[in-house]
Amino acid sequence: MSSGSKKVIYAALIGNGLIAISKFTAAAFTGSSAMLSEGVHSLVDTGNQVLMLHGLRKANRKADSKHPFGYGMELYFWAFVVAILIFALGSGISLYEGIKHIRHPETISDPTWNYVVLGLSMLFEGWAWTVAYKEFQSTKTEKGLWRSIIRSKDPTIFTVLLEDTAAMLGLIAAFVGIFLAQWLGIPELDGAASVVIAIILGVVAIVLAFECKGLLIGESASDDVVDGIYAIVAEDPRITGVNELLTMHMGPRDILVNVSLDFADNLQAAEVENAISAFETQIKNRFSEVKRVFIEAQSLIGHRESIKSKT
Repeated sequence: MSSGSKKVIYAALIGNGLIAISKFTAAAFTGSSAMLSEGVHSLVDTGNQVLMLHGLRKANRKADSKHPFGYGMELYFWAFVVAILIFALGSGISLYEGIKHIRHPETISDPTWNYVVLGLSMLFEGWAWTVAYKEFQSTKTEKGLWRSIIRSKDPTIFTVLLEDTAAMLGLIAAFVGIFLAQWLGIPELDGAASVVIAIILGVVAIVLAFECKGLLIGESASDDVVDGIYAIVAEDPRITGVNELLTMHMGPRDILVNVSLDFADNLQAAEVENAISAFETQIKNRFSEVKRVFIEAQSLIGHRESIKSKT
């Protein structure tokens, strides 16, 4: 279990919990639709952090006879549940509240409460976002933020980062909506801000669901890991060819490796066995996230025949 992941989740949990209470209090005093939507948003985020911690605990269980590769992928399942909750609860309720207040607008009684809470919320969310961003930066392996999110195997970090980004954008939308509703005397704009918040949450939920789906189906290791493993086996003089190299993430830091190798014909059985053991040791020493290595000794012709028989 990553201590960095837990740190990010706990930071978001504390921040969102305090923010949710503040937003609901402000919504009760002012009747603001945007503030109520933001309160629901923060409450959903708080629940999501609890689910992520639950997922981390479940994923950390040791492998057993029924789950010989461990429970690491359970974390991906709970991250997918989080994406559904953001869409169904966060986006759905915000959209409902927004449409309701556009059709039946209510004048905000005292917007001062809203401005104070929004200001404090931006401070809390900014702190939580900074923690998540720093941790994400320390673990990313790709250039560019978006590409790093796509290739990331740890949903705890990129989920919190996207959630906090959505929260900051939602706070800006709420502030603009409340301010314009008061300044222009058009209370419908408060409801419109809720609709914007719903759209922001919907987009984030779709992105998270798409990323978690890929992890649940099974994603390969990063190019650096794959290329490194290939170099270890391909450059060895005992190997005449790499028939196939397959990798799969069973968890954020749990990689399964399967390799089909064509060994030199002059090697004895004991020499092949020693080579396989040496390759496994080298791979695990170089890449600590590789937990299981399966190496198959097979000629190129035999490998091709086995593939044809499956098609």
